[in-house]
Amino acid sequence: MKSPITTIGFDADDTLWHNENLFEDHHSKYCQLLSEYHDAETVEKVLYETEMRNLELFGYGIKGFTLSCIETAIHLTQGEIKSEEIQRIIDHCRHMLSHPVELFDDVEEVLRNLSSKFQLILITKGDLRDQERKIAKSGLAAYFDHAEVVSEKTAESYARVLGRTRVPVKQFVMIGNSLKSDILPVLNLGGHGIHIPYRITWEHERVDSTPHEHDNFYQIESISQLPDLIDIIAVDSII
Repeated sequence: MKSPITTIGFDADDTLWHNENLFEDHHSKYCQLLSEYHDAETVEKVLYETEMRNLELFGYGIKGFTLSCIETAIHLTQGEIKSEEIQRIIDHCRHMLSHPVELFDDVEEVLRNLSSKFQLILITKGDLRDQERKIAKSGLAAYFDHAEVVSEKTAESYARVLGRTRVPVKQFVMIGNSLKSDILPVLNLGGHGIHIPYRITWEHERVDSTPHEHDNFYQIESISQLPDLIDIIAVDSII
C-alpha cells in the first residue's frame, strides 16, 4: 500500500510571491549604468561569473548580489567607476530589499484551503533576514506549521527538514518554480514534486530536461490549479 500524503512543502520566491522580476529590473538598470564601458551581453556574462565565484561565501540573496554587482563594476571599468555610480547600485539594491511583497493571484485562498487538510511547510533559501522579512510581510505565516530558511536546497537539506518535522518523504509533496532546487532533490529522495514555472528562470537554476517520465512529477500553470491536483495525488497515494 502506498503512503498517504500528509504534508505539503512550498518554496517562497517566485512560487508564492514575485521575486525574480526585481532582479530583472535591476539587471536592466545595471547594464545601462555600465553601457559606456561594455555592451549588455558582456556585463551580464561577467556579473554571472562573479556571482558564481562568490556564491559559496556570500550565499543567495540581494546582499550578496549587491557585492557581486559592485565587484563586477570595478572590474569592468578597471577601477574607473565613480563613487556616485557605486552609490546608485547600492541604492537600487536597497530598494529591492525594501520592495513590497507581491503575492501571486489566489495564493492565500489556496493556502487557506490546503492548510485545513494538510500540514504545510515553507522551505526557502537565501539571506535569513530578508527571507524572514518577506515571510512576515506576506501575511502568509499563519498558514504554515513550520518554516525553514536553508543555505542550499539539496536532497540532504530536504532530508534534514523532513527529519526535524518527522515527515516521511513518501508522504511529502514539494511545490516550487525551480526544477533544480524545489523538485529534483525531493524526487530523488522518493517524494512528490509539483512544478509551477515562473516566466523568468535564473541561469543558475536551469536544468537540461524536465522529468516528465517520473511517476511522482507533476506540472501546472498556476497555483490556482494546485488544490485539485493535490486531491488527485492524495487519492492515488492511498490506492
